Amino acid sequence: MMEIRHLPEAPTGRRPLAPGTGIDAHRHDTHQIIYACRGVLSVTTGAGTWVAPASRAIWIPAGTVHEHRAHGRTDLRLVGVSDTDDPLGLARPAVLAVGPLLRELIIACTGDRLDSGEERRLRAVLLDQLRRSPEQPFHLPTARDPRLAAVCAMLHDDPADGRTLAQLGTAAGASARTLARLCRAELGMSFPQWRTQLRLHHALLLLADGVAVTTVAHRCGWASASAFIDVFRRALGYTPGRAFTL
Repeated sequence: MMEIRHLPEAPTGRRPLAPGTGIDAHRHDTHQIIYACRGVLSVTTGAGTWVAPASRAIWIPAGTVHEHRAHGRTDLRLVGVSDTDDPLGLARPAVLAVGPLLRELIIACTGDRLDSGEERRLRAVLLDQLRRSPEQPFHLPTARDPRLAAVCAMLHDDPADGRTLAQLGTAAGASARTLARLCRAELGMSFPQWRTQLRLHHALLLLADGVAVTTVAHRCGWASASAFIDVFRRALGYTPGRAFTL
């Protein structure tokens, strides 16, 4: 069994990560903001996976066991937040929108060493900006029921798998009706919504590795690049071609 590291305080600082590398499972007694200035970062807990490009940050509440993985060359920024300072009031991880001001505040807090006065003032504004940052529905929950988990595993292995829920259910030993009910109960969304979320997650990881937009579209199950671009823009607010130029 893998040992889970325990840190009394969540660290603050900058940590460049090479593609495919990461930080193994650990927990800390204070909250943390995780942000990738460049590249894409995935954070996994027992409840699922959160993926964040440079327009998003991930909030990790105190005590959450989590691990990080870098996709593409990633400039990781970490900001520890005292457990007495909780601007979001969330007991679970969350993906948050990062506007220009919040981005610069995170970079400033994790860059060159600041004196205590500067750090205190910057953190106060940063926490205020976090309170104003809308949560983004960019979480890929983990299924618990073995039948639904089997279906999810098939699609993780091949996001372009176009089988219907009934066809996937035949392979997993469950009816489409049962699987649809389990999706709502365990994943908090419909099966089509979960599949779209999965495909967007995979698309971000492929884009971070430099795969062409058209290739990403086909590998992730879209019939055309234009259909992929439309879904990506609606979910993230910009096109795939701009994903790593922001």
